[in-house]
Amino acid sequence: MESIIDIQKRLLPDLLEVMQKRHQILRSIQFLQPVGRRSLAQNLGLTERVLRSEVEFLKNQDLISIKTSGMIMTENGMKLLDRIENMMREISGINEMEKRLQSLLNLNEIVIVPGNSDESPWVKEELGRASAFSIKQRLEGNNIIAVTGGSTMAAVAEMLTPDFSGSDTLFVPARGGIGEDVKNQANTICAKMAEHTGLRHRVLYVPDQVSKEVYKSFLTEPVIKEVLNLIKSANMVLHGIGDAITMAERRKTSPDDFEKITAGHAVGEAFGYYFDESGEVVHKVPTIGLQLEDLKHINHVFAVAGGSSKAKAIRAYLKSAPSSTILITDEGAAKELLKGFRPFEI
Repeated sequence: MESIIDIQKRLLPDLLEVMQKRHQILRSIQFLQPVGRRSLAQNLGLTERVLRSEVEFLKNQDLISIKTSGMIMTENGMKLLDRIENMMREISGINEMEKRLQSLLNLNEIVIVPGNSDESPWVKEELGRASAFSIKQRLEGNNIIAVTGGSTMAAVAEMLTPDFSGSDTLFVPARGGIGEDVKNQANTICAKMAEHTGLRHRVLYVPDQVSKEVYKSFLTEPVIKEVLNLIKSANMVLHGIGDAITMAERRKTSPDDFEKITAGHAVGEAFGYYFDESGEVVHKVPTIGLQLEDLKHINHVFAVAGGSSKAKAIRAYLKSAPSSTILITDEGAAKELLKGFRPFEI
């Protein structure tokens, strides 16, 4: 028997489009509040004239309030968003996309959040919120969570809350730093996660890339050796997936290695491994910390990446990902991932 939503899709498609638009406006206000109309219009890609009428409607329904500082959600608006969450996922087809991609990519689990983080910065917060929820579901006993760096991991850190404190959990950096913005380095993110949850963390003050000689000397340092042992003992890993060229530039890769990466048509990067579209490793950076082969022994591996521009990188990495991988991504990336399969495969 068809659901009410299936019937509405056939008989009242315009109604569902309006619902989706207003839902998107409310979600944007929730994450950007207080926000002005011009800023919100730019964020949503709408004209101010179109947005004005929608905002007036939402205000009249007591879902938002307009202050001198900008628009904010009312308590009624927040309650409504919570109540319609599952319905909007069904309307937008996200639930169905999750099932299809989980099967096509042979994943343990996939979680898709609404939106496209290439177009709406607040979608990264949604990725962070979904990651925090997925991790909490799997906490038990003593936990060591190894975390990589990057802006997406920083967004996850911001979404962690003190209700983690019921568990004995330690956050550790999965790798050394790669010279990026300090706030996006793994050490900083682990510290932020510990601060938000009231739990413990350790740091690894070594560069991400070192020569073999320096690597061997680091391993003789007792403090570094201890942290590396903790990292190798992690039962959860939280990591991003990078665009190959962007990561090579961030690492200030040598001209010879950069040529190897481009000549090999690398599209994705994770843990210092550069992958082409078929999932083959075309270049490996000698890094301190977790290696790709270590992931096979870890219970829960959370790969977090979003944006339609990341689809090729995500697909390439997943061809080498362990079976314990849980992909947390957004609607933009999910739609592009589905395009990569031939019709008979879908």
